[in-house]
Amino acid sequence: MKVTVIIPAAGLGTRMAPAGKKGAPSKQFFEISGTPIVIHTLRVFARNRQISQIVVALRKTEMERFTRQLEKEKLSEKVKVVEGGEHRQESVANALAQLKAAPDDIVLVHDAVRPFVDDEIIANVIHEVEKHGAAIAGLPAVDTIKQVERAAEGAIITSTIPRERVVQAQTPQGFRYELIKRAFDSAAADGFTGTDEASLVERLGEGVWVVMGSARNIKITTPADMELAEYLMRFTTDSH
Repeated sequence: MKVTVIIPAAGLGTRMAPAGKKGAPSKQFFEISGTPIVIHTLRVFARNRQISQIVVALRKTEMERFTRQLEKEKLSEKVKVVEGGEHRQESVANALAQLKAAPDDIVLVHDAVRPFVDDEIIANVIHEVEKHGAAIAGLPAVDTIKQVERAAEGAIITSTIPRERVVQAQTPQGFRYELIKRAFDSAAADGFTGTDEASLVERLGEGVWVVMGSARNIKITTPADMELAEYLMRFTTDSH
């Protein structure tokens, strides 16, 4: 059984760029401790013995420079670069189309800007996929969750959702190759766009299991997240 990781990294990350600033790098290329976030993320999977290969989906204009960076990092042997799409779903679909995989092989999809994922979360997701076919990392909701209806002046609460029925989805999200391919093909045929990979599998009526994620497994999307990431990276480096 082979485990492949797909990392969609073709997004622009507009929430990270200073207002009105054009030509700023995509958020996955912002640096923590002098190294792009996506490289930190790749290192975690590259050194993981369960992972056979990694496929990174990038914008065409960034592929050549990134390939050079992979060679410098000595990651080019395990990492393949493919052209991404306008949206995450398109990028993952492009990566899936490049895979030579058996139906029971496992595909993980992981956010380029979650560099603090650990081997335990990865192993737990893989284990649940082996058992059930689909699994994601998730965190139980801590705050009270309100369902709202949007209005012109803001939003009005329509109900309170019990916390025990809610998790915050993280990545990696893992699937048997046959299942994720079927989910993506079905979504493409119907013109459906999901919020994450699990939503496409849920749409088929298939069960997706949740394993415990981590509060450290943050997704870096805003300047405030960068500050936290710098702190976490110092802590991680100091503990080694």
